[in-house]
Amino acid sequence: ALGPGRAPGGAALGQRLAWAGTFHSIANRLLRHYAGALRLDPQFTVLDRGDAADVLDALRTELGLAQKEQRFPRKDTCLQIYSHRVNTRGTLRATLEGQFPWCAHWEEALTGLYRAYVERKQRESLLDYDDLLLYWHVMMSDGQLAQRIGAQFDHVLVDEYQDTNTLQADILYALKPDGAGVAVVGDDAQSIYSFRAASVENILAFPERFTPRAEVITLARNYRSTQP
Repeated sequence: ALGPGRAPGGAALGQRLAWAGTFHSIANRLLRHYAGALRLDPQFTVLDRGDAADVLDALRTELGLAQKEQRFPRKDTCLQIYSHRVNTRGTLRATLEGQFPWCAHWEEALTGLYRAYVERKQRESLLDYDDLLLYWHVMMSDGQLAQRIGAQFDHVLVDEYQDTNTLQADILYALKPDGAGVAVVGDDAQSIYSFRAASVENILAFPERFTPRAEVITLARNYRSTQP
């Protein structure tokens, strides 16, 4: 949840507003408002996972990578590899060797596939879910723009923080670099999405990311279920 804060454009509203949503939905909202700064068409189309996989599948065929005898990774695997690399901000080689070793010998072909994928998206004003975070991160890398966006929000609350990835954490720190008004909630024992590039290190390292150190409040009582 991002809020309460000010509407895009910087004008204070008489009514305080709260933005609530996933990182991706908030990114979608911000990118449409600041599209000009990124040279994006504000009417860009967002590809869901199925659509993105289909685009990759079409490109696999166009590039001659879809023949059965080659045993090239299927479209969903190609998307998983691409998404993992983007969200960890790592290299394709590191992603392949660490998470998809059975695909490592396809590094060169995958590089060509992903290059064609990016070109297709740019040409047709398409953004996939990973692009939403990438472009938000690009905005937050611009000092003036980052300050403007961060000023829209007095408070930022992130739930299930143990399931965020490196890119999402970097966006949060750029949004509120001094930590003022930031709260995250999570349980390091419930981090289950490492295969989706989630990093439990985000919640473990969070207190030390700010000066002074963030306050940690431990909820010891279980309100969800009765212990035996």
